[in-house]
Amino acid sequence: MKLTNQTALPEFLLLGLTEDPALQPLVFSMFLSMYLVTVLGNLLIILAVRSDSHLHSPMYFFLSNLSLADISMGTTTIPKMLVNIQTQDQSISYTGCLSQVCFVLSFGGLEDFLLAVMAYDRFVAICHPLRYTVIMNPCLCVLLLLLCLLLSIVHGLLHTLMLLQLSFCIDLEIPHFCELSQVIKLACSDTFINNILVYLVSIMFFGLPLSGIIFSYTQIVSSMLRIPSVGRRYKAFSTCGSHLSIVSLFYGTGFGVYLSSAVTDSTVKNVVASMMYSVVPQMLNPFIYSLRNREMKGALGHLISGMLPV
Repeated sequence: MKLTNQTALPEFLLLGLTEDPALQPLVFSMFLSMYLVTVLGNLLIILAVRSDSHLHSPMYFFLSNLSLADISMGTTTIPKMLVNIQTQDQSISYTGCLSQVCFVLSFGGLEDFLLAVMAYDRFVAICHPLRYTVIMNPCLCVLLLLLCLLLSIVHGLLHTLMLLQLSFCIDLEIPHFCELSQVIKLACSDTFINNILVYLVSIMFFGLPLSGIIFSYTQIVSSMLRIPSVGRRYKAFSTCGSHLSIVSLFYGTGFGVYLSSAVTDSTVKNVVASMMYSVVPQMLNPFIYSLRNREMKGALGHLISGMLPV
């Protein structure tokens, strides 16, 4: 493949799910609906946490920030796709593509770190209930949030700055959205350092949070097994059910994207796998927490009833 002119910035093409004009309105409607559900659902979670004093606790503080990260993640990818479908223009600029890579990595990393912090919060609540308010004080919660933000920004900028060192070819077709691995594959220059960095950073920025989540739940299960009452044991575990569901969805879809890109070169399959990771978890998170959590369900009910005209 031929290198692009180094004096002109390359332009990428986002292929999308289908090139069939008859199916474009269906794809547009589907993604628009998913985006609206994602924004509305997560926005309701944020408003419910802010408006209900019963939800002013560390767990819901981190949940509201997770919802904000979910909205941001969806906004990074879906609106550009909708614009491309509506205008019949699949192009995205070099700067726009690298910006999308940076934001996807940053918001994805933020979700990852917040899930780990939420697991730690559940660990303290169940294993050290008498010291919970002392340990999970407002100052520590804010510091943990700032640490999550800092690490996620470093994660996104690190890979984006390394992409700036690469030269790209003429055929710059990317399925769905500008994903790090897909952009690296299009480079004509040596990508050895980029690929090594991807593996090392994945171990640090995703492996360590996942290890923390596993450790927290190992301690939680060990602590619950020592509770003699079955009722108290179930009550303790029920506070973790929503978080466990979200963790399973987040890492399950992420692992599916990795397997899909490693096993198959099918564009459609890679698009579907990427969509499952970047869209579906963010859309389902509000439903998981509102349906499995009585306090959140009650707060949402009061919020919605207060919005409706009498």
